This record gives sequence, C-alpha cells and structure tokens, in this order.
Amino acid sequence: MQTKLEAVLVDDEDKALQSLSWELTNFSDEIDVVASFTDPNKALDYLEYHTPDCLFLDIEMPTMDGFQFIQKLKNKDFPVVITTAYNQYAIKALKNEAIDYLLKPIDSDDLKETIIKIRKFNSKVYTAEKLEKLLLNFNSKSINKKVTFSTDGKLLFLDSDDILYAESDGNYSTIYLSDGQKIVLTKKLKEVNELLPGDTFFRIHNSYIINLSKIKEFLKTDGYVILKSNHKIPVSRQKKSDFLDLI
Repeated sequence: MQTKLEAVLVDDEDKALQSLSWELTNFSDEIDVVASFTDPNKALDYLEYHTPDCLFLDIEMPTMDGFQFIQKLKNKDFPVVITTAYNQYAIKALKNEAIDYLLKPIDSDDLKETIIKIRKFNSKVYTAEKLEKLLLNFNSKSINKKVTFSTDGKLLFLDSDDILYAESDGNYSTIYLSDGQKIVLTKKLKEVNELLPGDTFFRIHNSYIINLSKIKEFLKTDGYVILKSNHKIPVSRQKKSDFLDLI
C-alpha cells in the first residue's frame, strides 16, 4: 500500500480552506493534510523549513495571488497544484511551475489524475537525489579524489590540481581553471571553501580562495600573490599572518 501524500493547503478564505480539505480527504484516501493557511506569508515561512509531498494553492488571494506566492517560494522541492474557480488561469498556472490545476469544486476523477502526477513528480525527484548521493559517496571514496560541485542540474567532478582559484560574487562564486575555463556556481564562497580540500586551498581574502600549489610569487609590500597563471590575487591583512605560516 502506498503511503499517504502529505499536503499543505493555502487559501485566503477559511470556509474555502475547510471545503478544500474535506474534498481532498473525502475523495481520496491517499492525501493527509498536514498544514493549512489563510495567510500566504505564514505559509511561506512554514514552507521554508518544511517540505511536503505537495502544495495545493489558491490563485485568488487579495494580499498575494498564487503566482506571486510561487515566485516567493524559497524551497521548491515539491509539486504545486493550483486550485481555482476560474479555468482561464489554467495555462498560466502550468507556466508558473505548477504541475497541475484543479477547478473548484473539485471533481474526484480530476483529483485522481492529479495524484498520479504528484507521485510521478516525487518519484523523479527521489531518484535524482538518490543518484546524486550515490555519485557523491562514490567520489568521496575514490582513490583519485576529485572536487564535486553541483551546478545547472548536473554534478561536476574536477581535479583539485586543475583549480587555480575561486572568486566571490555575492551569492555566486566563480571557479577559475588552469585551462582558462570559468565555472559559475550558485554558491557563496563560504560554501565553496567547505568543498575544497583544506590542505591545498586557502581563503586568502573575503573574496578569494587560492590553490596554494599554484603560487609563483608573494609580493610582501603590495600584499598580493601571483599565481603561475599570472593572476594577481590580494591577501587581506587579517589572513596575512596565517598565510605566511602556511608557506
């Protein structure tokens, strides 16, 4: 027997929320409503730290419509189903990262089809996560250990010796490779630093991490290192003492 889907409901009207909850649980024994909200902001706060199996979201809300709600979601690791009394929203709903839409009042046959879509979505996500963990685990045990980065829906396996340095750009970081390639990651430099081997890489500045094996010169007076690639990287005053201890 399949486990029940844990659902979160968002609808600004309390009566509509109760009706939706009744329809979902009465028409199907596959759904368990774990949380429901009439305030979309409270729902966003909840979903930042909780990942349900699915979200049923009303479109017509005065303070924030359903499409605005989707755009504000920080955690999008679950399928969204739009619930609405107006079918003119159907196409827009499907273009805004929703996997399906249900017209109110909900039809039991429509709900069955939606549940199938939810389970397919979650199955694909689970398989992808399982494969990623498997690859990461394999890489960590590999004799020729590589550095693994996740970017653009794929895993990159880089030889640490191919990395010259990493540079911060706010919430993004750029990895510079020996062959001239640049790889942009949606990670802060702090996160990148945690992935790089500490015996080879050093955060020499708030904005830079360097590969210590790639240093060609250290300009003491100017406070810069010159890499073998001739890149000139600043050394922060706070890091200078620790850096000199390393070299």
